[in-house]
Amino acid sequence: MTQVGDFPEKFFGLEASAERRVLGERLGVVIDGSLSKGLVVRADEPLLMKHLAEGVPVGAYVAVDGDTDRTFFGMITDVELAYMNPQARWLSLGREFQREVYLGTAFQCLFHVKLMLVLERGVPKPVRSLPLHHAAVRRATPDEVRALLSADDGVGYRIGTALDDDQIEIWINLERLIERSTGVFGRSGTGKTFLTLPLLAHVIRKGLASVLIFDMHNDYGYTLKGDHSRKFKGLKQLAAISSRIVIVTLDEDSSRKRNAPYEFALQIGYNQIEPQDIEILRTELSLSDVQVNALDALQRCARDRWFAELLSDEPSEAVTQLLDSGKLSESTFAAMQRKLGKLRRFPFLKQSVSEDYVERILKHLARGDSVVIEFGAYGNDLLAYLLVANFLTRRIHQRYVEMKERAEGGSAPEPRPLVIAIEEAHKFLDPEIARQTIFGTIARELRKYNVTLLIVDQRPSQIDAEVMSQLGTRITAALSDEKDIAAVLTGVSGAAELRNVLAALESKQQVLILGHAVSMPVAVRTTEYGEAVYREFADPLAELSPEQQAEARRKLLGRRGLHDGVL
Repeated sequence: MTQVGDFPEKFFGLEASAERRVLGERLGVVIDGSLSKGLVVRADEPLLMKHLAEGVPVGAYVAVDGDTDRTFFGMITDVELAYMNPQARWLSLGREFQREVYLGTAFQCLFHVKLMLVLERGVPKPVRSLPLHHAAVRRATPDEVRALLSADDGVGYRIGTALDDDQIEIWINLERLIERSTGVFGRSGTGKTFLTLPLLAHVIRKGLASVLIFDMHNDYGYTLKGDHSRKFKGLKQLAAISSRIVIVTLDEDSSRKRNAPYEFALQIGYNQIEPQDIEILRTELSLSDVQVNALDALQRCARDRWFAELLSDEPSEAVTQLLDSGKLSESTFAAMQRKLGKLRRFPFLKQSVSEDYVERILKHLARGDSVVIEFGAYGNDLLAYLLVANFLTRRIHQRYVEMKERAEGGSAPEPRPLVIAIEEAHKFLDPEIARQTIFGTIARELRKYNVTLLIVDQRPSQIDAEVMSQLGTRITAALSDEKDIAAVLTGVSGAAELRNVLAALESKQQVLILGHAVSMPVAVRTTEYGEAVYREFADPLAELSPEQQAEARRKLLGRRGLHDGVL
């Protein structure tokens, strides 16, 4: 029997091989389609059809050369085996050659293609028309895909390669990424941290923004934990950006045990805490609406000692008068004391603190440093994570609002862009509280005050729909729950077709990227985090003398417009 390898090279334009996925090869012709549902393409080389069906995966890029100087680009979203004659499904084919005869005649292979862009005279535009019947469909070449997907222009980041061919590099535009909030989604174990860390590292290296990371599991700062107790370098160990990374710890004992260096230990004074810092804990502390409302009444009575009063065994005279007046019942106050008493177990909460650590963090961010808040042993306590992340973010955002308003008035420079990265984001952005929390506010502001979020989560369906709609870019690894898949694709054109692409992702190193940072949806095999990334972040000044290094760094800081000014 004739083998695929026996066919002349004209079938492919390159060396013929069943194992080789040939780029630029003809796949078939358009036989059906619409703007809303995409194209249906019939594989048109009968003897090679089975190799096209098995060798061209969902997520592959295709090009359709139109008859009017247009080239349409799209993604394969489904592969279908069909019958030209319904009776053929009942054929009993006992020999291989019989099946070969029927391929392309009684049997056919169909590709479903979602059109993404159209190239008119070299200019990419949205798709508003369709190629004609029987237009030829081919695999897109690496050069074509690279031109469409933001090759490095100074603000690009090579996030990986196409799923089916490592010759096709996929780049995202980091400047556009930080213009709006971003979501990184995927079920547990899909490597969200291994994706997020190098993404933030490139934002920091290119000087596009300062980054504040709430490092719940101590993965971003000094060491990143992998499978089988394997350890990887955190941001502080990447030489090219090490001097711009400041690690702050909530748990000095944990940092010492892990040999993780830090600049200072964060402490929060009782007198610094406000009722809004506690409101986000209402679910974790089982606070009723009455108890939440009572927080403000208690603050009006005891002023900046209100929190200390709740943790005290002996209420002050002012609180006693409040109880006696009936404005706050003793049972409500007792229940609040009992519930908020759980916060006593956090040693980073102090009666008083020696300095304003929020101000210290703000100064680092103003200088262009990025700050990693490591939670140590408290990372496993969601109560601690919610409290600290909300406490710091509320104050930092308020300062950015003030700086932006001064800048608009001409009395101060523009505040440096800031990206705030949080894990377990659905706890901050649950539909019941998202409209009241600072994180929901930031997501809706669309960088109005130069602050955006990068949220990392495994349950996007539990995030408020309005917040999801405001995410500029969504980077999604494999998800199991249908509700989570639907949430990620909400508001996305062609969601039904892209659902197949998302469902086909493997559990490691594969993501679907949608939105502001890419010109069209892309399925990516992400770069493995390890030695290759370490080499990329090797210190470019390492071979210079100390004097030359100091001069080079001064010039670099000057180009980035950084200063040591006070916020």
